[in-house]
Amino acid sequence: MKVDEAILSRRSIRAFTDQEVPKETIERILEVSQRAPSGTNTQPWHAYVCTGEAKEAITRDVCALFDAGAGSKYEDHDYYPAVWKDVHRDRRRGVGWGLYGLLGIEKGDREGAMRQAKRNYAFFDAPVGLFFTVDAYLGKGSWFDAGLYMQTVMLAARGEGLHTCPQAAWITFQDPIFKHLNIPDDQVLLSGMALGYEDTSAIENTLVSEREDVSNVVTYIGFD
Repeated sequence: MKVDEAILSRRSIRAFTDQEVPKETIERILEVSQRAPSGTNTQPWHAYVCTGEAKEAITRDVCALFDAGAGSKYEDHDYYPAVWKDVHRDRRRGVGWGLYGLLGIEKGDREGAMRQAKRNYAFFDAPVGLFFTVDAYLGKGSWFDAGLYMQTVMLAARGEGLHTCPQAAWITFQDPIFKHLNIPDDQVLLSGMALGYEDTSAIENTLVSEREDVSNVVTYIGFD
């Protein structure tokens, strides 16, 4: 698969099959991804890969917290703003209503929205879950580097015929993740990720989120 094919075919998949992913395949993905760039070659990322009972234990504990309304807020972790503005707000709403529309979740259907949100914590039924961290003392530059690493993982997964879904949703339910994966307290969780084979029969996987026109994002200076 060419690089541009991997980029264009990468989507956030929200329904996976139960087909197992061989450990050797995951190892190849992560070996390739270790070539991701980082400032002054610090390579600040840590990756935790879980399946089986460890993954199921995280799902059980986080779903219990979710049902109890015991999650934190993104702003508590300086992760997302409490209030989104302008174009960012509109883009979020657009992809959200696009997904809900496919699933038949109407505006005001809080139960349906919560049910779909909870599927995050089952990794959308993917057989493999990943979590990414950096050391807590590091700053924004290292978070940026870890983002480059995650993108590399997602593209390498496409090269193996796999799909992914990066999941910020785990940020608000961190304790079970740190507990079951024995993540040291001096690390900070950046994101989770579901990894597996796409369920091509699932209607939610037909969602292709819109992208802003390049002319509204890129400024060229000094060109004829």
